[in-house]
Amino acid sequence: MSIEIKAVTEENRESILSLHVHKSQISYIESTKQCLEDATKCQYYKPAGLYYEGELVGFAMYGWFPEIDEENKNGRVWLDRFFIDERFQGQGLGSMMLEALIHHLAELYTCNRIYLSIFENNIHALRLYQKFGFTFNGELDYNGEKVMVKEL
Repeated sequence: MSIEIKAVTEENRESILSLHVHKSQISYIESTKQCLEDATKCQYYKPAGLYYEGELVGFAMYGWFPEIDEENKNGRVWLDRFFIDERFQGQGLGSMMLEALIHHLAELYTCNRIYLSIFENNIHALRLYQKFGFTFNGELDYNGEKVMVKEL
């Protein structure tokens, strides 16, 4: 089984832009076009293509953000965007890719926690994140989404 997490480059940009979720999921996550625009405005965002057996199957955007609070003197690592393309959903790739992303972020940032935010009515994503040990921490992000954290 071959999983790769590759930065967005000029070579894969068009393929990344062609990724999309099912229409029932559009209200839960930004398009890759919006994500890439956000990444040009914020230096902390790292957009990436998710590849399985050499084929682009999904997208993630993550980063270390220098938020300082009592628990996080060294900032926070956020898995800010994550989805599997509509054509590849329902095949177990979400679990495989999330597991790979957790390991990738833990190694890349040498962090103890990974944060994400979610609309609580996004049931499928919520179940996936809970399966991997993410729990609500009582915070809301600037969009009103509930913040979840995974202790590593």
